[in-house]
Amino acid sequence: MSYAWTDAVADYCERQDHSFWSEPLNAWTNIAFLIGAAAALSLWRRQRHADWPALALILVTASVGAGSFVFHTVATRGAELLDVIPIAIFIYGYFFLALRRFFHLGAAAAAAMTMAFAAGSYLVDSRVHGLNGSVGYLPPLGALVAFAALLGAREGWTPPANRNPAAGFAAAALVFATSLSFRTIDRDICAVLPVGTHFLWHILNALALWLLLRTAILAPAAEAGGAKESAAPSH
Repeated sequence: MSYAWTDAVADYCERQDHSFWSEPLNAWTNIAFLIGAAAALSLWRRQRHADWPALALILVTASVGAGSFVFHTVATRGAELLDVIPIAIFIYGYFFLALRRFFHLGAAAAAAMTMAFAAGSYLVDSRVHGLNGSVGYLPPLGALVAFAALLGAREGWTPPANRNPAAGFAAAALVFATSLSFRTIDRDICAVLPVGTHFLWHILNALALWLLLRTAILAPAAEAGGAKESAAPSH
């Protein structure tokens, strides 16, 4: 079956027709991504160094909200690309950054692992069916859980100055799992809740991205603080 970019899409409970404002909740809740990006940008600007990878992911987060807004208003196959591409860029961009920043892998090794993760995610999404189209988000959820477990085992769970990356990943994994549940059940509860639950996916997913951005932004500052402490003379 072939698709045209102008084909209409009606994948969520809230959309009852093909008018522009048929999904007001699903459209307007994308402001949560812009709020998350703005909060992350404010935190980024307070740091004493220019963290360009984090800034790039902040901009991608804002584009997730903009692209999703277009998709939930225009609702065509072409507009859907504006929704899924920024999300994919954030997932794989953050995966690469996490391997570099938290696990200190070289660029080549991190890139190879990121490509392997992307290929594996594609296979899962294309060959495993169900969950109302949410299967493709299971590998990113698994990655968050794995990062939290590995960092927790290595560094413990007590937050130093509230900058513990294991705790940040664990919190993001919990929020993302909850948001993914709301995305998954949306089409199954239309008769009970006509507006669906997809809008909650937007709000909680934006929170998860903010937690991940915060974790990434504060990590270099925490490392710098540790370096200063280790360099200080002992008495």
